[in-house]
Amino acid sequence: MFNLRGRLRRISRVRLPTWAASAAFAAGAVLALCFAGAGIADAGQSHRLVEPKLHIATGGVAHPQVALTFDACSGATDPRILSALIDNRIPATIFVTERWLKRNKPALETMLSHPDLFEIENHGAKHIPAVDVSMSVFGLAAAGSTEAVDREVDGGAEAVQNAGAPAPHWFRGATAKYTSTSIAEIRRLGFRVAGYSVNGDEGALASEKAARSYVARAKDGDVVIAHINQPGRAAGAGVAAGILSLKDKGYRFVRLDDAEATGTDGTTRQQPGF
Repeated sequence: MFNLRGRLRRISRVRLPTWAASAAFAAGAVLALCFAGAGIADAGQSHRLVEPKLHIATGGVAHPQVALTFDACSGATDPRILSALIDNRIPATIFVTERWLKRNKPALETMLSHPDLFEIENHGAKHIPAVDVSMSVFGLAAAGSTEAVDREVDGGAEAVQNAGAPAPHWFRGATAKYTSTSIAEIRRLGFRVAGYSVNGDEGALASEKAARSYVARAKDGDVVIAHINQPGRAAGAGVAAGILSLKDKGYRFVRLDDAEATGTDGTTRQQPGF
């Protein structure tokens, strides 16, 4: 299990110039909030959270395939990842928040100019965990009620469409953790919930070498999660390199809407009336 606190302590011991230290502090705060991955909720919570898995159909030995998914929580855009995807004609699914959309209009325009490559999906309005009980998840206050979950999900979907992208079909909440009842509510709103099977960058806190290894080790049918909103972190270079390593091994890349996807915890199961 990934030790987020330990990783942050190691980062804090690195000696940086004043300007870099300030930037690193700000980035670290964003990363702690943005992290969607293999950790646990804050201790002492009595409500069980689930962290759904997601896989796509395998392509077989001759045509192995993976789905690349990227969270854009807030912050900026990582040109290393975006350029690698465009230059190599690699499709990906991008989960965006309303906050990121407001700050990254040129990047969104670039993505929208390549509709064959990029699928824009819903990461929420305010990057609030889509959990319908009052608790803290990785230091973030959860939505806390069904109504607040609805606002986070519907607000994110509205922001995607207002930005000029097609209506989203998938939702991934901040921290990628939910209750069983919040998953059911998100499904009722008409969205499938996007889990993952490979954590590609430890919430953008991984080293370049580690991120490259995580992504490059993806197997046929995996769904990779990484972050495209942290250009100042080493992980982005590793993610880009790992993607190219998969490409060199003959992997095919598919977007979530273009694949047969199966998730745990009722996240993709057909609902009555859909």
